[in-house]
Amino acid sequence: MSRKKSKTTRFGEEPQAPNAFGALDALGKLPEGPEDPGPSVVAKTSGRGQKNTQRGRVDIVRQTAHRGGKAVTIVKNFTGIGLSEKQELAKKMRKACGVGGTVKDGCIEIQGDKREEVKRILTDAGFNPVFSGG
Repeated sequence: MSRKKSKTTRFGEEPQAPNAFGALDALGKLPEGPEDPGPSVVAKTSGRGQKNTQRGRVDIVRQTAHRGGKAVTIVKNFTGIGLSEKQELAKKMRKACGVGGTVKDGCIEIQGDKREEVKRILTDAGFNPVFSGG
């Protein structure tokens, strides 16, 4: 039978960790950082600081093929938009529609026929949504 080893603790003492920034003091005077870092991503605004409302046309398609008869809303033909922003838009759409969805092959897929809700979100984001297909 094994015994549990008792842990010895010292009251009033904290474990001493090496100071990671201690070596920086020996370097002397270091240059100052930037004064105003500002926003790191300015993709949603135009050059004058106004919201960009001309981000291009996107197609909204309702599809049922290969899905067991269930409808899926697909948003495709994004231009000049990265994967992270597509995932952000998909998250907003999922939350507003109350359904699941994903980003596959550069397209946003939302479960169910939610074309009107998706159109409203894309219009707010500055896109020009167009219904196409069935």
